[in-house]
Amino acid sequence: MRLTITEDSGLLRQMLRDLFVRAGHDVVAETSDASDLLPIVEEARPDLALLDIRLPPSYTSEGIEAAGEILRCSAGTGVLVLSQHVETQYALELVEHGATGTGYLLKDRVQDGSALVDAAERVADGGTVMDPEVVGRLARQGRSSGALGGLSPGELEVLALMAEGWSNAAIGERAHLSTKTVEKRITTITQKLDLPPAQSDRRRDLNVRVLAVLRYLRSSGIGTRAALSEPARVSWQDG
Repeated sequence: MRLTITEDSGLLRQMLRDLFVRAGHDVVAETSDASDLLPIVEEARPDLALLDIRLPPSYTSEGIEAAGEILRCSAGTGVLVLSQHVETQYALELVEHGATGTGYLLKDRVQDGSALVDAAERVADGGTVMDPEVVGRLARQGRSSGALGGLSPGELEVLALMAEGWSNAAIGERAHLSTKTVEKRITTITQKLDLPPAQSDRRRDLNVRVLAVLRYLRSSGIGTRAALSEPARVSWQDG
């Protein structure tokens, strides 16, 4: 995998570079500023752009804006955004830029190097990765707003794993279910949430159902920007 790293902290940037180099990947460029990133991506065409969500000069939305531009203009380059806090609005905006090759993780995940590399590889391969704490926030808000109130605890667990990007077989392993049971629960979830059915063209790309779930949550008024004071430990991944 060829990747770029954009992070204004020199120390963290070095840690990330060393982590990916040790994992056998090629860091083709490093930068501390989003304005430098776009021409680099256009020229180098990396498999992945890894970047902070808050970058100079204003440290507000430069990272998420650059991520959207890359997804719009650089086909084949996935984007994995790192954030200090859970900001559900930014997470939703990111994944809605495209159904494939997007990820949003908290910077705390850097402490688990193998998990971060695994997430980056999945995004570079066209997958969608959403931080479990972000998904936990969305799920908790979805239950309180009634958006997910019709789902059983078992269905919520499968939905959570769907949104993190796992395959049906991987969901079964993590939830201790057979693949057939996972498929049945997904069918029930799609019916209850009025999502595209399994046989539709839109479901052939499994990342589309993650996008559909997140859009459903957003349409229910859930995509509000906020830090998570009490992290909900619900995990979501797509099949």
